[in-house]
Amino acid sequence: MHEYIVNLHMHTPYSDGRGTHEEIAQAAIQAGIDVVIVTDHNVWVKGPQGYYGEGDQRLLMLVGEEVHDQTRKPQKNHLLIFGAEKELASFAKDPQQLIDAVKDANGLAFIAHPTDPEAPAFGEADLSWVDWDVQGYTGIELWNAMSEFKSLLKGKLAAIFYAYNPASVAHGPFDEVLKKWDDLLNRGQRVVAVGGSDAHAMIGRLGPLARVLFPYEFHFRAVNTHIYTTEPFGGEAVSDSRLVLDALRQGHAFVGYDLPVSTRGFRFTAQGLGKVAWAGDEIPAANGVTLQIKLPIRTECHLIKNGEIIKTWQDREACTYITTEPGVYRVEAFLFFRGKRRGWIYSNPIYVR
Repeated sequence: MHEYIVNLHMHTPYSDGRGTHEEIAQAAIQAGIDVVIVTDHNVWVKGPQGYYGEGDQRLLMLVGEEVHDQTRKPQKNHLLIFGAEKELASFAKDPQQLIDAVKDANGLAFIAHPTDPEAPAFGEADLSWVDWDVQGYTGIELWNAMSEFKSLLKGKLAAIFYAYNPASVAHGPFDEVLKKWDDLLNRGQRVVAVGGSDAHAMIGRLGPLARVLFPYEFHFRAVNTHIYTTEPFGGEAVSDSRLVLDALRQGHAFVGYDLPVSTRGFRFTAQGLGKVAWAGDEIPAANGVTLQIKLPIRTECHLIKNGEIIKTWQDREACTYITTEPGVYRVEAFLFFRGKRRGWIYSNPIYVR
């Protein structure tokens, strides 16, 4: 398998972002990531998809869409759409019809910022997802960087501090989103987790102070989705885009917070009955399964089964666990950064059946 870093969920002047597709591509190249997926609100922008840059500094851009019902008050149920290659905002009023339309277009549907709390001090409404009876979506945005920032805006002093200290923002996905994900998995649903930057590069103003919240390049160095593809990129945009979408569809991915230390190189695999499974795969429990975790550095690591921690390792770089019990197994890793314990890696699950 081949690892690539994807930053997804961002906006341009076609909706409420400030940077053009070309500026986003340049920022991504500077940050050293491999793929971006642009998702403007209720508009699919045809044309900017493809490779940007030259030589070893190349960036693959995909264009999706973030769809929500703009007439609903308050607005809820934002859906990220990748790979549909058509405009789908006309289905926004009914989340299930929208998800069905994405599926019919062979696209991927991810519930955006499942929890997005209000920030009343700044007139920001709660934009959380509420219609959890929907079926057939691909996954959820487990960690949304801007929703986390929004949750910290308790007053003007907090806003100023985090605007000028963006590296202090990220702590990890919201607990309620992690719990919701585990609940869905425990009910037998295959739900792929991704991390999104929700980058806008908007200008925040408070009295005489003005600050970009936050530059695209900063976002691209922070919360990312790392994917594993069955083949290496060949440099042709259509085929490489297909590899990206296939990896996301299958859950061959993990969420990594790359700002403190790059999460590139993380591996979570299982071996049993002559088969090797990666995150997102199924493997039979018969005769035992060996779960193997490889971390880029020595740190704290948890193995989680069906939503409960079953094993914790401290200051470890390689971890092994043998089981004969069916379940949904996933990994979380943590490290200390800027004086606080922060979430670092959240794997998609291996399904031991």
